[in-house]
Amino acid sequence: MHIDLTFSIKQILTAFMVLFAVIDITGSIPIIMDLNSKGNKPQAGKAAIVSFILMVVFLFAGEGLLALYGVDIASFAIAGAIILIALAVEMTFNIEIFKNDGPAGHSTIVPMVFPLIAGAGTLTTTLSLRAECSTINVIIAIALNMIVVYFVIKKVYFVEKVLGKAGIYILRKFFGVILLAMSVKLIVTNLSVLLK
Repeated sequence: MHIDLTFSIKQILTAFMVLFAVIDITGSIPIIMDLNSKGNKPQAGKAAIVSFILMVVFLFAGEGLLALYGVDIASFAIAGAIILIALAVEMTFNIEIFKNDGPAGHSTIVPMVFPLIAGAGTLTTTLSLRAECSTINVIIAIALNMIVVYFVIKKVYFVEKVLGKAGIYILRKFFGVILLAMSVKLIVTNLSVLLK
């Protein structure tokens, strides 16, 4: 694969904004707070580094990697959406699905890294950006997004203090429904691709 190393601030900004919208780490604040309240605090540094590595690897080898297991991008997106549905049900109805029985910090990988940060939508977007932007610019945009991700996870307690318990409760319910809607859309869109 040819690696384009043409540096462009415009491409970096474009890729950064697209990825920022797809990752939507600010929309994940109630989920991070929920994990914290269960004593299952995600590790900010680990989440950012693992997400960065996953996205860069997927940028170069995504389609080939999925094809190796006979999995297409649409099936991969549906799998990620199912995990998001479980998370949304947990947030909306106060039903525990993700049991807090793993080792300390296991929530950093699931659900924090996948599917929230480097989920199917983000990984698919990373692949599509490769066609529009230089490889080096996409990597820089990913790195900048991971810096934002790190600070949001690390400083989430500050937001918690500002919002208060009632604010967090309302946000959790609201984003639970939003997350459910996003998951359904992800499934419907990719299911129509598979059925074709």
